[in-house]
Amino acid sequence: MSVTITEVSFKNGINDFINFPHDLYADDKYYVPEIFMGQKDMMNPEKYPFHKYGTATYFLAKKDGKIVGRIAAINNPNYNSHHKCKVGFFGFFDFIEDQEVCNALLDKAKAYAKEHGNEYLMGPTNFTTNETAGTLVRGFEDSPKIMMTYNKSYYGPLMENWGLKKEMDLFAFLIPTATASEKSLRIADALEERLNKRGIIIRNINLKDLNTEVKKVQKIYNEAWEENWGFVPFTDAEFEYLKNDLKMILDDKFAYMAEKDGEPVGFGLTVPNINEILIKNKRGSLFPFGIFRLLLGKNKTKYVRILALGVREEYRKMGIEAVFFAKNIREAKRRGLIAGEASWILESNEAMVAAAKNLNGENYKTYRLYKKAI
Repeated sequence: MSVTITEVSFKNGINDFINFPHDLYADDKYYVPEIFMGQKDMMNPEKYPFHKYGTATYFLAKKDGKIVGRIAAINNPNYNSHHKCKVGFFGFFDFIEDQEVCNALLDKAKAYAKEHGNEYLMGPTNFTTNETAGTLVRGFEDSPKIMMTYNKSYYGPLMENWGLKKEMDLFAFLIPTATASEKSLRIADALEERLNKRGIIIRNINLKDLNTEVKKVQKIYNEAWEENWGFVPFTDAEFEYLKNDLKMILDDKFAYMAEKDGEPVGFGLTVPNINEILIKNKRGSLFPFGIFRLLLGKNKTKYVRILALGVREEYRKMGIEAVFFAKNIREAKRRGLIAGEASWILESNEAMVAAAKNLNGENYKTYRLYKKAI
């Protein structure tokens, strides 16, 4: 039978939309279910900040009466305004290994983008480039780290068959604790001493004053990422939401601030890989026992993810980034962790790619953002 596409809404059908990947990956040992409540809150127009300026429509694909795919068609005015372009987005894209299903869903996203006056279709982003993004195209034999995507190897080829082309690759580097470059660690000590003489102090973020610290991080982030491909500034509401999302798992021993005479100039944020816990929660439910696994296990993970690291432009190439990396590695060694994942790093970000390689990091996964003129 042919593929039928049905639009669903937050009030009608969104649970099926959220739950479809659980069925698709039911027998996949690498799949980590997203937390159901978190996904539903994201799609709640009354709760999630994206919906204050952007729009999204959700579609399910059915074949023989069975759900076989899903996609969100996304309009992001903030992105288009910032980049002075006309790009429509797609995200939350999952489908069985069937070209017809893939095509039908992307056709819907394309039509939605054109209806909103856009000239290109790009994705996947869930919902923005500040959130989980990219299709996994290399490194399938491993579970994703926290806030990273996962999919089967057939996704990329079927999407490319429809006409999508690579726009940008996003790299994930695995930095094993045992083999991290000792030379880099020794150099970092000398760099930090030199920074201190210049009045630049690197300290741990104060989680007891998180509201103040987060405002500093947001300011640095929006300045430090300004020239990066695909960057869009966080709104205040988005950053506040992110803070509330992360505060349960933040660890001050893996969170750093660089200051010059009391003014923030850089930050590094590393988080425990709670996917090691969430993988046990079938269908993404935290109840009745998942929440206890999360709270009790967050300090027992064997991996961390270097989530974000940014330095204001005038303070780059002074060694601040190297010191952040070194502090992460030393803390990981102290705890007996296996490795840290630095992700994602734009393929065009030569400085960060070089920094990860200098620490003996392995570029072990690639995620891809696609684009097509419509």
